[in-house]
Amino acid sequence: MSRARVARRIATAAAYGGGGIGLLGGAAVGLLLTEGALARRAVGGSDAVPPRADGVYGAAFALSTDERPIVLALVGDSTAAGQGVHRASQTPGALLASGVAAVAERPVRLVNVANPGAQSDDLARQVDLLLGSGPGTAPGLCVIMIGANDVTRRMPLAVSVRLLSDAVRRLIEAGCEVIVGTCPDLGTIEPVYQPLRWIARRLSRQLAAAQTIAVVGLGGRTVSLGDLLGPEFESRPREMFGPDNYHPSAEGYATAAMAMLPTLCSAVGLWPEEDERPDARRGEGFLPVAQAAAEAAGEAGTEVTPAAGTVSGPRGRWALLKRRRRRRLPDATEPAATAAAEAAQN
Repeated sequence: MSRARVARRIATAAAYGGGGIGLLGGAAVGLLLTEGALARRAVGGSDAVPPRADGVYGAAFALSTDERPIVLALVGDSTAAGQGVHRASQTPGALLASGVAAVAERPVRLVNVANPGAQSDDLARQVDLLLGSGPGTAPGLCVIMIGANDVTRRMPLAVSVRLLSDAVRRLIEAGCEVIVGTCPDLGTIEPVYQPLRWIARRLSRQLAAAQTIAVVGLGGRTVSLGDLLGPEFESRPREMFGPDNYHPSAEGYATAAMAMLPTLCSAVGLWPEEDERPDARRGEGFLPVAQAAAEAAGEAGTEVTPAAGTVSGPRGRWALLKRRRRRRLPDATEPAATAAAEAAQN
């Protein structure tokens, strides 16, 4: 069965309240549990609290604008929280806030409610924290990074997708632009052996594709984070993984943030218009959402966004697939990013 078809089945089961799709037999599950116990012993524990990066970034821009700061929220698990690094400036939230401030030339206020170890069933609580002050208090931008713990702790994929959908729906209804960094490829964690590595890769990519179908159907955008634990991490694990061999290092988080930054900027109308047009030479274009989701799951830095002005057809909804990571950042953002980082107040 194709990855697109499996992802469509998972997303459909999520939409209609299904508990999950049985992808593994009993013997495979037993093997998965045995290999998982070995992997957990091999992976170093990380009980350190992630550094708090909440605050205003690009504060220097407040001197030249009367506009209120853009509010950026991060929701999700240890990856969103920045587990594995020691400085607030190295967390994905700080990197993204500095980048958006640089492009917008406007302050950005970061609010991070992510919880290390979280599964998708914690998203409702985290969204409550963001929206708890009542109408009009929702962040303008919200990045969700979730899914890895759902795979490793065997949450049914359809349940995982349904819980994510509920969170995305609430945020969009509150007026927030939502970008989901889909489940990373777990098949390259160094201490994980075969066949667990193959199973982890298969399940994480299936979940990533199903997340995309659900999120795009609600009006959100997704960015594939396969490379977060993917080919670059596999080839350079000492640089891209942190001390526990599981969470990314500072360089790893920077790689993920650079993959997501163009999508955040595009969501709030900050990206150059000429760079928004799909480029067929890079394999970009309009595809049925399930096909776009399946392709994105296999290549990090790939964005899938709702196709404006299109309707559902025989193959379902259509979406725009953009391979953002193959594009260069506008030259003007580099000095601005440096200024924003220097002006950050954590």
